[in-house]
Amino acid sequence: MSEHGTITTDNHAALWHGRFLEGPDAAAVTFETSIQDDMRMAMVDIEGSINHAKMLSKVGLISKDEEKQIIDGLNSIKEDLIARKDKNGNPFNVDMSAEDIHSFIEATLTDRIGEAGKKVHTGRSRNDQIALDERLFLRHQINMLKNEINKMISVLVKIASENKDNLISGYTHMQHAQPVTLAHHVLAWAWMFYRDYDRLTDAYKRVNVSPIGACALAGSGLPLDRAFEAELNDFPFATDNSLDTVSDRDYYLEVASDLSLIQMHLSRACEEIVYWATVEFGFVDLSEKWSTGSSIMPQKKNPDFAELIRGKTGRVYGDMVALFTMMKGLPLSYDRDLQEDKASFFEAYDTVISSVKIFTEMVRTAKWNTKKMAEGCQGGFLNATDVADYLVRKGMPFRTAHGVSARLVRTAIEKDCKLEDLDFSCYQKESELFEKDIYDLITPEKCVEIRKTIGGPASEMVQKQIEKLSAFVEENSKNPGKDAEESQWDLIFENFYK
Repeated sequence: MSEHGTITTDNHAALWHGRFLEGPDAAAVTFETSIQDDMRMAMVDIEGSINHAKMLSKVGLISKDEEKQIIDGLNSIKEDLIARKDKNGNPFNVDMSAEDIHSFIEATLTDRIGEAGKKVHTGRSRNDQIALDERLFLRHQINMLKNEINKMISVLVKIASENKDNLISGYTHMQHAQPVTLAHHVLAWAWMFYRDYDRLTDAYKRVNVSPIGACALAGSGLPLDRAFEAELNDFPFATDNSLDTVSDRDYYLEVASDLSLIQMHLSRACEEIVYWATVEFGFVDLSEKWSTGSSIMPQKKNPDFAELIRGKTGRVYGDMVALFTMMKGLPLSYDRDLQEDKASFFEAYDTVISSVKIFTEMVRTAKWNTKKMAEGCQGGFLNATDVADYLVRKGMPFRTAHGVSARLVRTAIEKDCKLEDLDFSCYQKESELFEKDIYDLITPEKCVEIRKTIGGPASEMVQKQIEKLSAFVEENSKNPGKDAEESQWDLIFENFYK
């Protein structure tokens, strides 16, 4: 096989070589080659080309025999790439000197089947071919990530189910605010990821549109059947404007935005885990499998994986900004700038899905110090709002009640005690509405259980959250074929890409 270049005498000449008398400078070749990124889409490129051949045969642009030759040839390339060797046992890998994965596959196909291979590109440009590959691959990536998010939510729901009655202080401004439960707190994380899942589902609808047949920018004068090819690729319909089809990457930008949100939510949860793992908090004991030590301080057990997830957030944001910047000034239609989309997107995606998997295992294997959490609810006057609410239920305006409670807090500070330890005379001094039942109503447990509004921390409301999220997890775990398909993709990725 020849090295990549504009001018060669075999099938591996650049797809645009006919216009040129000499090849580009070697440095130019290195600079413009994208195969190190787009080889990841080899399998979907083959899939798309197989379906393109079926469409060409249907409309009479190639014969049935040529269709069979093309499909058999493409399947043989796919099999050899997975096995990393050809049928004769010779090593077979992607040629990294090729310009891109599309030219490599087409050239290899022509090597194997001859003239029929030169017909596979009939009625398409690399512009719409690339857009097709990206959308086919992105559909898979979205489903893979959604599956991992679903597993993560399932783990968080299990933790919540086991900790419905275990108290923890809620914070605002990182100051003690009101008591909640560990279940309620962990479910707050789960709902963040629930929305992330929903955003990916919504983005999928805009990814799932067929671009093939838009050609370079203006469609084709050949009798292509775009609707039929869309159906072959399992798209519900084809794009409506050929110029727009090949010149935008908003499907990447939208999913990259979703990825940034997911990583941000992971980072927030990890920030709390880092706090909670300190001696000062002591709320969580991370598994040694998901911790590291120190090269100098023998006693250390560091929450490095939580910190790394937090740290990688900047990388995901950067990739998103790179994609938006790439697009911001591009005139219609296709511009080579768009080649830069894959490296940024793939890095962001890989970072996020690995972070999701690691976070899931990190919290699944963690031990929660519920005793220490409960002790944290004893200070900081977390029941001050409940003192005010007590008076509101007796008819006092809330703003007045707020002032009464605040003065009682001040009194408790001066006496160096908790609100529940104040003498009853202190309460009566501030308001005659107080009765001795105030002490029963401002325990941390009572402060939680009385909050029965929708979304509140009371056990019955937390149970409703658990039931809703459990139903969500079950509903999105029903398709056994999905896992099998994804496993196959993973195998291909392991054998071929990595």
